[in-house]
Amino acid sequence: MLFKKEIFKNVFLPLKNFQFRPYVFSSYRYCPKLKSPFLKNKKQKFYSTLHNDTIYALSTAQGKAGIAIIRVSGPNASQAAIKMTSKQLIPRKVTRKKISHPKTGEIIDHGLILWFPGPNSYTGEDTVEFHIHGGTSVVRGILDALGCIENFRHAEAGEFTRRAFYNDKYDLTEIEGLADLLNAETEAQRRQALRQAQGGLKILYENWRKQLIENTAFLEAIIDFGEDENIEDGVLERVTENIRILKSKISEHLNDNRRGEILRDGIHVTILGPPNAGKSSFLNYLAQRRAAIVSPIPGTTRDIIEISLNFGGYPIIISDTAGLRPSNDVIEIEGISRAKDRIKTADIKILILSSLEIMNSIKCDNNYFYDISSIIRDTVDVDTYLVLNKCDLIEHKPDLSKLKEISLKYISTNYIWCLSCLTGEGFDEFQKSFINSLKKKYDSSTSQVALITQARHREHLRDCLKALENFLVLNNIVLAAEELRFATHALGKITGRVDVEEILGVIFQQFCIGK
Repeated sequence: MLFKKEIFKNVFLPLKNFQFRPYVFSSYRYCPKLKSPFLKNKKQKFYSTLHNDTIYALSTAQGKAGIAIIRVSGPNASQAAIKMTSKQLIPRKVTRKKISHPKTGEIIDHGLILWFPGPNSYTGEDTVEFHIHGGTSVVRGILDALGCIENFRHAEAGEFTRRAFYNDKYDLTEIEGLADLLNAETEAQRRQALRQAQGGLKILYENWRKQLIENTAFLEAIIDFGEDENIEDGVLERVTENIRILKSKISEHLNDNRRGEILRDGIHVTILGPPNAGKSSFLNYLAQRRAAIVSPIPGTTRDIIEISLNFGGYPIIISDTAGLRPSNDVIEIEGISRAKDRIKTADIKILILSSLEIMNSIKCDNNYFYDISSIIRDTVDVDTYLVLNKCDLIEHKPDLSKLKEISLKYISTNYIWCLSCLTGEGFDEFQKSFINSLKKKYDSSTSQVALITQARHREHLRDCLKALENFLVLNNIVLAAEELRFATHALGKITGRVDVEEILGVIFQQFCIGK
């Protein structure tokens, strides 16, 4: 919902020959139930005064280490430094001190102390950090000592970052980016998370939200003063055109093939093909271990075998599946059914075929591609890559080019490789080319704007888009203005500019206790 003060600000400058009468604006229209995001942000500055307790926690990993960092945040954080070091600290200056128990006076450790007065700290509150030796006993001693100070308590999971959010240090998209950064396992995930944590999505969504507020301001001026005041001609037409342009931008942003979400969660790659084509051998070669059983008996693999790999900096979850063929075996039929289900949800499919069988069919004047199961043919689409395995069994290497040419007549794909899972021949070329395909398809650094990384972002953007679509077909200006307010509200939910208490717990649960 829009706060009337911002409405005034945005209407006052653009409109000519227009004099404001603030008393005309009704508060129920702009601040229903007084739950304006702007009022909410005003309250956020007093978060510390509403929470008199001071929190502390270990911010580094659990277990023995050379160094451990214990963070303290809250209105009485400075008392931790005074009572445990007996001296007042200089802000933002590292000081080496003896750290003592506040009750017994026993020296627990020698360490470095940092003092960050709020609001210029991570949480926006007064913050102290103890950089100590990472032994289990030392860490426990410092934590126990902090627990003896009045109004001090151990932090909950993500509570430091929650306080930073309430004190306007971060918005929700930046916090989600920070959580992804902490959980990133590959370079591509790190780059994407860092971009979001630095405000990539916040800047984009806040800019769109500002445009909606400005255009809503024009509509509100027409509704409230159109009959009495001389409002500039063509205002409504200009608003309609602005909304049409914004709708196009949001539609384009949503039409990203879920690249950001896929990269965040891992790229699902499924290996498929007929029995004995070398699917399990292919998986084992990529994993560099015996992840799947390999045998000359067709139908050895019955269930899904799944492993996670860091492939050239990209997170992939690769699955080996049962060989696809007609069968009367009940267990094999179940395996094939599971394979079909996995194939449907795959982001990339790698079809493994036998070079030797294709070559033999050519020599016998048979068509190998007509003989393979229709189940396989039906799975081929733009996300299917073709691998011709067992190329070590082809005596004349020039025949490999012929095999590729024939295969492409029946299997339409942008990527095809000849390789041998037994000797490793062709795998270097495969890995380079496959990594390039992942980069082309999923690398967020090539995008001009940050990608959508959360399902909730997509849901709220669709709500916003629907409201804009409704606006463009409505003839009633009052109802049209209401649709713009709804669109603004939907964008505000993404960044946390409106009431989002119900999702905060889910977001902050992703953090460790000391973050």
